[in-house]
Amino acid sequence: MKNIAWILAASLLLVATAFASGSSTSSNGRKLYKWVDEQGVTHYGDQIPPEYATQERQVINSQGIELDHLEAQKSPEQLAEEDKRKQEAQQRAHSDKKLLSTYSSVQDIQRLRDQRLNHLSDQIKVTTQFLESLNGKMTKLRSASMGYKPYSGDANAPPMPDQMAEDLVRVGNDIRTQEENLREKRAEAASMSQQFDSDIARYRELKGTH
Repeated sequence: MKNIAWILAASLLLVATAFASGSSTSSNGRKLYKWVDEQGVTHYGDQIPPEYATQERQVINSQGIELDHLEAQKSPEQLAEEDKRKQEAQQRAHSDKKLLSTYSSVQDIQRLRDQRLNHLSDQIKVTTQFLESLNGKMTKLRSASMGYKPYSGDANAPPMPDQMAEDLVRVGNDIRTQEENLREKRAEAASMSQQFDSDIARYRELKGTH
């Protein structure tokens, strides 16, 4: 505690001397800085020690009035975060401009939403019907395959014909493909609906309407 008190007293003496001699930006061009060390002690001087050069500090005049405020040097992570926020702001501004130039009303957005969702709905319907047809074929193939080895319990059952085995593999692959296609279409419809809802809300916000 005595060391801290001594440092503080020395700092105050230094600033008092600087004030008395007019050592400031406003009088003779010399800058007087104010900074805080790692122990929380405030220092004054016309030079900042190298270990504090990257910290937050102030430039003051002989009356102790702050003339300038120098921010602490930012870490690479902080700079990257600032850059990210800047890019996001630019993207939002670009999206807002595009939104206002593309549509003249909320009804325009809703009409386009309905058209695209209806188109996707038709695709989902066709895919669903095709999948039902494939499942029907698979049911018949599996039923027929029970009369052949290796599915039949009859030791004298003939081996499955090559064509039937190929059909089982092909239809099974087709079913998996169409199931994935159906999942993608449904996910696309949900995402599209959400995006249009977001666009409508943002358009109303920009236009100041409800």
